Amino acid sequence: MKANTPSSATADWLASFAASLTRGDAAATAALFTEDGYWRDLVSFTWNIVTLEGRAAIAEMLAARLADVRPESFRAGAREGWFTFETAQGRGTGHVRLKDGKAWTFFTALMELKGFEEKKGPSREHGTQHGAFRDRVTWTDRRKADAKELGYDRQPYVLVIGGGQGGIALGARLKRLGVPTLIVDSNPRPGDAWRNRYKSLCLHDPVWYDHLPYLPFPDHWPIYTPKDKMGDWLESYTKIMELDYWSSTTCKSSSFDEARGEWTVVVERDGRDVTLKPKQLVIATGMSGFPEIPEFPGAERFKGKQHHSSHHRGGEGWAGKSCVVVGSNNSAHDIAADLWEHGADVTLLQRSPTLVVRADTLARNRPLYSEEAVASGITTEIADLTTASMPYGALPKVMQPVVEQIRRDDADFYARLEKAGFKLTFGEDNTGIGPMYLRRGSGYYIDVGASELIADGRIKLKSGVEIERLTEESVVLNDGSELKADLVVYATGYGSMNQWAAELISSEVADKVGKCWGLGSGTAKDPGPWEGELRNMWKPTAQENLWFHGGNLMQSRLYSIFLSLQLKARLEGLPTPVYGRAPVHHKA
Repeated sequence: MKANTPSSATADWLASFAASLTRGDAAATAALFTEDGYWRDLVSFTWNIVTLEGRAAIAEMLAARLADVRPESFRAGAREGWFTFETAQGRGTGHVRLKDGKAWTFFTALMELKGFEEKKGPSREHGTQHGAFRDRVTWTDRRKADAKELGYDRQPYVLVIGGGQGGIALGARLKRLGVPTLIVDSNPRPGDAWRNRYKSLCLHDPVWYDHLPYLPFPDHWPIYTPKDKMGDWLESYTKIMELDYWSSTTCKSSSFDEARGEWTVVVERDGRDVTLKPKQLVIATGMSGFPEIPEFPGAERFKGKQHHSSHHRGGEGWAGKSCVVVGSNNSAHDIAADLWEHGADVTLLQRSPTLVVRADTLARNRPLYSEEAVASGITTEIADLTTASMPYGALPKVMQPVVEQIRRDDADFYARLEKAGFKLTFGEDNTGIGPMYLRRGSGYYIDVGASELIADGRIKLKSGVEIERLTEESVVLNDGSELKADLVVYATGYGSMNQWAAELISSEVADKVGKCWGLGSGTAKDPGPWEGELRNMWKPTAQENLWFHGGNLMQSRLYSIFLSLQLKARLEGLPTPVYGRAPVHHKA
């Protein structure tokens, strides 16, 4: 008798799944899932990023897409739950989690296009032509010619606006796929988006989470990367990966010609306007829009300095001064701690409850991204795909027990914060930092030291209050109290990423594509209805040939795979019928 081990159960289920697909039986395939089962697809079946929830939705997708996709060659992998497969146009990888013999979560991801594979390993370029030739064109000659031609005599197929980590990661993927791509950024050097932040900033995510595509950090790299070191890495990476990157370049206007399927983008470079004609436009300006700066009565009378956190450069020069930091998320805590370290008298103004998790605690609860994971053979790709294999709709049930354990483990830490008057939240449904980040991209602090300063009173705290007005020398709160201030820092966040579409293209296009980010969870700053995937990110939008790319380093690394494949397929003229395009519910 065949042993009913998890591995054999997975293999048996996969065989049944493949057989029902071969028969073209959508209903029978859907019946292999639990009633509340999920199928998350990254491009392979849908040419979209979409999660199908429940048997009916799964059957509907298969009925619509099986004839075109023609899936085959499903093979179980060495790691439990993993498999590979092929479609008419590509090769993919997937994962299944079984519950009582049926699929609870199912994941498929397109990893390469047939006939358009990356030139790597055995297929890598030779690099030179051995022998002696007159008028030899060297690598340097070719790079100089490319730099001179692209954007002038030869147009890019893809224009990426924004040369931070997202634009650079995507550019590297597209370069490997042979997609003519130009990245433009307003800063003088790649990496300046990091260099220009406040002096004390370090990445709050550990090194294993932050690798760029193809070129991981060396194994001596610090666990938490200082911002200037990150900036230098991005600049070096841009050169090593031979990306076509225009720095000190400002986008002035963009418009789309629907008849020609082409963008007209005017940029200013070297003091003159250059008109670009890309087919595809990617906005990679980060996951946020413009700084949100609240307007308070009396702000114009304030004699001190006031600015948004994005313009804060550090605590130097504020020793002995009274500083008020408005906000209580990552930047607010970091800036408050930096000011305190430089001798300032600091008050943190917390307007609403904040989710706080210790950096070390967060790292322990990300076992896929750790030294131990590396030692056990878990590559960055495995970690990324494992993370991606969990549908967002299933996260609450998965995360709630984790959050409860964190609250028990760090109970003394949280008790001290609350005693100091700090208002805590763990998410409206106790799901922690991951879902909160996906839902709103804010509302949390990964503690790297500021919480201890608050708990013991070295950073003063005013919580649950709002600013009523500013005077010449103070901030007056709505509880009647008054804070002397020489500096007010507004760590008050950013708007939606589609603000960049309004700025760079038009308000009409921004409204057409709608809000970026958020899942439709119905929680604070993430209005429903439920959408199941991040709005507009890395997938087709309501505006033809317009894409958004952003997120943290892990997301930029992972989702650049799928965005680059979508763009490559369109360059090569492959059919890309999009299934499950999300309706637009929110304009901003």
